[in-house]
Amino acid sequence: MPRAGTRPTSRDVAQAAGVSQAAVSLVLGDKWRGRVSETTAERVREAARTLGYRPNLAARNLRLGRTRTVLLVVPALTTEFFAGVYTGAARVASRHGFGVVLYPSPEGIGPARDPFASAQAALDGVIASSMAAEALTAIRGEALPLVMLDSDPEGSVGAATVNLDIADGVRQVTDHLLALGHRRFLHLAADVASWTFEVRARELAARLRGVPGASLRTARAPISIKGAESAAEAALRGAAVPDRPTAVVCDDDHLAAGTYKAARRLGLRVPEDLSVTGLDDLALASAIDPELTTVRLDAELFGERGMEALLAVLEGRTPAAGDIPVELVVRGSTAPAPR
Repeated sequence: MPRAGTRPTSRDVAQAAGVSQAAVSLVLGDKWRGRVSETTAERVREAARTLGYRPNLAARNLRLGRTRTVLLVVPALTTEFFAGVYTGAARVASRHGFGVVLYPSPEGIGPARDPFASAQAALDGVIASSMAAEALTAIRGEALPLVMLDSDPEGSVGAATVNLDIADGVRQVTDHLLALGHRRFLHLAADVASWTFEVRARELAARLRGVPGASLRTARAPISIKGAESAAEAALRGAAVPDRPTAVVCDDDHLAAGTYKAARRLGLRVPEDLSVTGLDDLALASAIDPELTTVRLDAELFGERGMEALLAVLEGRTPAAGDIPVELVVRGSTAPAPR
């Protein structure tokens, strides 16, 4: 045990856990997998928590040649959402003497072959969106301390996950539309294989299950206004008038904008004939007419929490738990269901 008034060291943690200092370094550096057992790793973490041990980051950086640089991996920079995530992450990073490098991995282009040849030495850790998880192989991110955004807490490869409460956002949207009398729903789903979009589909179906007279159809579209327009037009045109959906729940604000265009091509008015909702609350949501009812996601807070979680992992602490709350913003695109 450390002497009164002195800062506990890794040697104190090793003695308390009954392991070597090397094992302590592996566990608190998040490099223990495949080298020590899960039981041993938990024993080390518990000893560190009990003693109040915090690694001397300055000394560690000098010893290991760390650059205090974090990589933020996102699927693309086509919307301001991920720009907000970067802004939040960079804000927290700067307060702790870290820099953030942004690595977009656009769908259809993919990451360059091994873009960071010396990533192991040049980076302290990685924050990655689950939508860009395939890029981790190229940057060897799985071998670095890792925090996953919008990722399944039960199945993530990351040391920690940070999530927005997307399920609650879908519940807020569905309850709003049900209260307006809508029973025939179309889900315009993002054609992207990602946990966050699976949550949206699952929660919408669960919320409508058991509601008398409720029906749900699903159409998939790429996350683009043009792709959404084609998918929504086909889905709405293909439905018999008595069975045509009166509400379209879109996975993204771009999909909602495409639905507006499809509705107008079919002679349908928003919201008199068709209520439309989005998710994100991008600048686009207030630019289209009528303004879009959507779920506001705090992108900057999302980035802040991601960076805070990574700092906790780097220091051997347990990241804060709990999803980030989201908020339904009701605007002009939703109205009572037409008779």
